[in-house]
Amino acid sequence: MEDSEPAESSDCGHGRSCWMACARLRSNKLKGIFTWRLLKTIAMGQALSVLICGTAVSCQYLVEAGVETPMLQSFLSYVLLLLTYTSLLSLRKGDGNILHILKTKWWRYLLMGLTDVEANYTVVKAYQFTTLTSIQLLDCFVIPVLMVLSWFFLKTRYRLVHFVAVAVCLLGVGAMVGADLLAGRDQGSTSDVLLGDCLVLVSAALYAVSNVCQEYTVKNLSRGEFLGMMGLFGTLISGIQLAILETSAVAAIKWNWKIIVLFAAYAFCMYALYSFMPLVVKMTSATAVNLSLLTADLFSLFCGIFLFHFVFSGLYIVSFVVITVGFVMFNAVPTYTPNPESDSANNILSKAYIVFCPFF
Repeated sequence: MEDSEPAESSDCGHGRSCWMACARLRSNKLKGIFTWRLLKTIAMGQALSVLICGTAVSCQYLVEAGVETPMLQSFLSYVLLLLTYTSLLSLRKGDGNILHILKTKWWRYLLMGLTDVEANYTVVKAYQFTTLTSIQLLDCFVIPVLMVLSWFFLKTRYRLVHFVAVAVCLLGVGAMVGADLLAGRDQGSTSDVLLGDCLVLVSAALYAVSNVCQEYTVKNLSRGEFLGMMGLFGTLISGIQLAILETSAVAAIKWNWKIIVLFAAYAFCMYALYSFMPLVVKMTSATAVNLSLLTADLFSLFCGIFLFHFVFSGLYIVSFVVITVGFVMFNAVPTYTPNPESDSANNILSKAYIVFCPFF
C-alpha cells in the first residue's frame, strides 16, 4: 500500500505536466496566429471599411438632398489623386518619371483606369434598377473572381483553409442580408431587376480585374506609380463621362454649405481609401482586402441606426463576428506566391487585359 502512493502521486504529477505542456502548446499556437502583423491587418482592413461607410453615408445624404451625380463624385476623388500622387510622380527622375511610364505603359494604365471608373459607375447605377439585397449578395461575386484571376495570373496558390474562410465570410454576409429582410430593409428599385443584377456582376468582375492589377503593381512596381497613373487616367476618363452624362444633373444642383460638405466628405473618404488600400494589399492580398471590406455594409447599417433610424437586429452583430472570424482564418495561413521575378510586370498586365477587357 505504501509503495502504491508514490506511484499514484507520480501519475498525477505526470498528468499535470502533460496538461501544462498542452496549455503552453495552445498558447504558442494562438500567439503564432494572432501576430502583430495579423492584428494590424485586421485594424487596417476595418479602417478601409469605415472609409467605405463614409462614402455610403455621404451618398445617402446627397440622395436625400436630391443630388444623384455619381460620376461627379468619382471625378472629385480622382482629381485629388491627380493633384498629389500624379504631381509627385512628375517630379521623379529616371525610369520612374511620369513621361517614361507613359511612353512604355500608357495603354495598360489607361485600361486600368477605365476598368476602375466603370466598376464604380456600374455598381452605383445598379441601385436604380435592383434591390439592396441583390447588390449585397451579388457584389460578393468579386471574391471568387479574384481568387481565380490570382490563381492564373499571379500564380497564387490557396489551401483548403482559405476556401473554408471565404465560405465563412460569405455565411456572415448571408446573416447580414437575412437581418435586412427581417427588418424590412429590402430597399432599392425593382424597375428592371435583371439589368440591375447584371450591372452588379459586371461591376464585381471589373473590380476583380482592377484589384489583381493593383496587387501586382504595388507589390512589384510601386504604390506611387499606381496611384499617380490612376489619378491621371481616372480624372481623364471620369471627366469625359461627366461631361457626356451628368451635365444637366450638375447644373440642377442647388448648392449650399451642406451639399459642399457632403461632396467634400465623399471625395476625402474615397481619396483616403485609394491611398491606404494599396498598403493593405501589399501586406496581404487583394482577396484578403475584399474579405475585410465585407464588413463595410455593417458599418453603414450601424450608422444608419443612429442617422436614418434603421431597425437594429442582433444578426448584424453575428454577421460582423462571423466575417471577422473568416478574415482571421484566411490570413492566419499564408498563401503561396512565386517570386515576382519569374514573370515581368508587362507580361502579367498584358495577359490580364488581353483576356478580360474584350468582354467589358
